[in-house]
Amino acid sequence: MSVYSYLKSFQSEETQKKYYPLKVSILKVFYFLVAPFRFFLTLHNLYKIKKRIHSKEVIKLNLGCGTDYKEGWINIDNNSDYNISKLDLNWNLSRGLPFPANSVDFIFNEHFLEHLSVEQGKVFLKSCLKVLKPGGVIRIAMPDLAKTVASYYDEHWKENPSLKKFNLTFIKTRAEKINISFRWWGHQWLYDYEELERRIREVDSSAIITKCNNGKSDYSELCGLETRDESILIVEVTKG
Repeated sequence: MSVYSYLKSFQSEETQKKYYPLKVSILKVFYFLVAPFRFFLTLHNLYKIKKRIHSKEVIKLNLGCGTDYKEGWINIDNNSDYNISKLDLNWNLSRGLPFPANSVDFIFNEHFLEHLSVEQGKVFLKSCLKVLKPGGVIRIAMPDLAKTVASYYDEHWKENPSLKKFNLTFIKTRAEKINISFRWWGHQWLYDYEELERRIREVDSSAIITKCNNGKSDYSELCGLETRDESILIVEVTKG
């Protein structure tokens, strides 16, 4: 059990909300104190991963995985919310990927790219394409800006089940709703297909971009990966 899970286990939902800032402060102090251990653990995990890369194993990276640990994948996140109990590598993805060029078969990320600035996103995509083998694929899943904008014009927007799902029933106007879509949850840049394709092309003009449906892919390794109904804009980018 993680420290976060332990602190959470004996608190009611109301208490958890009340003491969340204190909880985060305690966790930050804890992670600071164990930083030397975490450094050596990172080196150890990198060594294990690089051994897998040099084997004949199909290498699959689940980047910005959060709590979605996928068996058979290399799950990587920096645990910025201090809520992840299982990772293969704790790593800040803004530093690029610590793997050799042309060494990875598949990459997946869900609801991650929109949390980066445009330039950070391009650096991230460039790093992914660098480590992919020729013919390797990165699957990107995220909310669709086109749907967000369309919902602004929907006269029945208050009946959208996502408002209840994400505790947003307090929203009074369409303007409030669309501003929250842009500004909450650490969103930095929302994409529709046109914008996503543009940014990918700026990184690699030769990449092959394929639009996909949630859970569907021509690659068995990339089927059924999405965990959110809100993953509507999904593309697979094949390295040329």
